[in-house]
Amino acid sequence: MYHHSASTSHPAAGSATGVLEPSAADKDAIHFQRCTWCGTATYHRLLCPVCQGSELRTERSEGAGTVRHSTVVHRNTPAARNVSLIEMAEGFVVRGRVMGPPIGIHSGDRVRLSTTQDPVRGEPVFQLVDEPYRAWT
Repeated sequence: MYHHSASTSHPAAGSATGVLEPSAADKDAIHFQRCTWCGTATYHRLLCPVCQGSELRTERSEGAGTVRHSTVVHRNTPAARNVSLIEMAEGFVVRGRVMGPPIGIHSGDRVRLSTTQDPVRGEPVFQLVDEPYRAWT
């Protein structure tokens, strides 16, 4: 970073200052970064994973996504819980928890961001959009 004066400091273009700090009104939303050079969406990164650009702008996600992978975890918890990778509609992947029975969450299920957040891990919590029809599988 280059500062034109020693007595005053100005943030350089593309710095990550305040990138991951949403306002109080957007506390129940997921914020992600989009590269200004190639348009790649990413979550909690300092550099673009495609072009390595450092100019990332913060955007607010709509909250809709699809479960790409889900697993049931029994470790360090009194009850079983699921850990899922959710591919959001904007194109980035986030790790979170889907509400419901842990064995009832499958790849391809559509989810939406819930208003709650995991109090222990701080990860986003999702809920199923529509109950899956699994009578034939």
